[in-house]
Amino acid sequence: MAGIHFNSSIFSSKLNHRRMKRLLLFFTLTMILAFYGCSKDEDKPDGPDNGNPDTGPVPVEKTNPMKIYVHYMPWFETPATNNGSWGQHWTMSTRNPEIVDENGIREIASYYYPVIGPYASSDKDVIEYHLLMMKYAGIDGLIIDWYGSFDVYDFPLNKRNTEAVIDMMDQVGLTFALTYEDWTLNSIVDQGASTGVIEAAKEDMEYVERNYFNLDSYTEINNKPLLTVFGPQVLQEPSQWTEVLSGISKDPALLSLWYELSDLGSNGSGEFAWVYEDNTHCENFYKSRVSTLDIAIGGAYPGFRDYYQDGGWGDGQGWIIDHNEGATFEITLNLAQEAQIEYLQIITWNDFGEGTMIEPTLEFGFQYLENLQSFSGTPYSLDELEYILKQYQLRKSSKGNSSAQNALDHSFDLLRQLKTDEAKSLLDSLDQIY
Repeated sequence: MAGIHFNSSIFSSKLNHRRMKRLLLFFTLTMILAFYGCSKDEDKPDGPDNGNPDTGPVPVEKTNPMKIYVHYMPWFETPATNNGSWGQHWTMSTRNPEIVDENGIREIASYYYPVIGPYASSDKDVIEYHLLMMKYAGIDGLIIDWYGSFDVYDFPLNKRNTEAVIDMMDQVGLTFALTYEDWTLNSIVDQGASTGVIEAAKEDMEYVERNYFNLDSYTEINNKPLLTVFGPQVLQEPSQWTEVLSGISKDPALLSLWYELSDLGSNGSGEFAWVYEDNTHCENFYKSRVSTLDIAIGGAYPGFRDYYQDGGWGDGQGWIIDHNEGATFEITLNLAQEAQIEYLQIITWNDFGEGTMIEPTLEFGFQYLENLQSFSGTPYSLDELEYILKQYQLRKSSKGNSSAQNALDHSFDLLRQLKTDEAKSLLDSLDQIY
């Protein structure tokens, strides 16, 4: 120790100073947590809104008047939500998410990896994260892929997950509609759950009207509830749709996939675009088809690269649309803008199996949401998106701590009310201890 002069009084003073700073920080954060915990328990017995419109969500202002919807897949499961097994959309036939590499990355059936890792669609923390990200990107609502109301295969899980998402719509201030997957009807009949495809579809439509159409958060176009059908693939005669819709009292704005409106006949109100082979298909839809339709929903996508062959689910589509470092998304957004489309569907939020997701990933980061912020003309940026991710991460890291979760409930309230500075300050404080 020669040459080193140790001044114990100075060392003790510095040590005490650091201890005091830590104690002060801990005391301050404890008071914050206690305040929000009491506020949650005593002042908000009915949840975030508490029946008071002053505490409800505030709509994001946008300079682009185009209505922007995003196609949403509710079909992801983890062992916690699927009887101990990962869902097939993370595994397909060849992948095992229990295999984790040295960087903590799980083996999933996709070329792309969500920033938050593989998740369960019914996880409320995930739903909160997704909906806040959409809100701050300028998205107006979701179009949820819907498999119907029958207890066949994994259809009940999809319905459960869909309704978990719907339950949070009003809290965030987004709307939703459905894409009806009518291919499921053959499976329902084959499994003996219904006597015929029309009977099954009628039951599905009655369920939709009874449980969804009456909600304030359900999207309407021309005063009709929006309902799209992916195809149709089974009910391809107008007379079939006339019979199916005869069981409900409110006529929907029923849209088919592009160029399939004749299958709906007079029951149909229009068509929506999709992703196929290359961008010329969107261009042709805008140039030759949109003017003939009462309602047209355009499409924009970041790219396409399916995992089906590597995942053991057949040969795949056989074509790829390169993401081109984000250029594909910007091109398809601009095509819709140039065509003066009134309604746009982003394809998709989270179809990892087909590589069309705009949800933040390790490969693309927040790039696609930043593109949407610019396109929609919101006043927000990457900074807000990163804080929403922090909100999610703190939800998970403080799980089981009721005071911390109550404080995060408050930061959620602040975020949905667009009180971003207050939300960031609270999240930064929480981040120092969790």
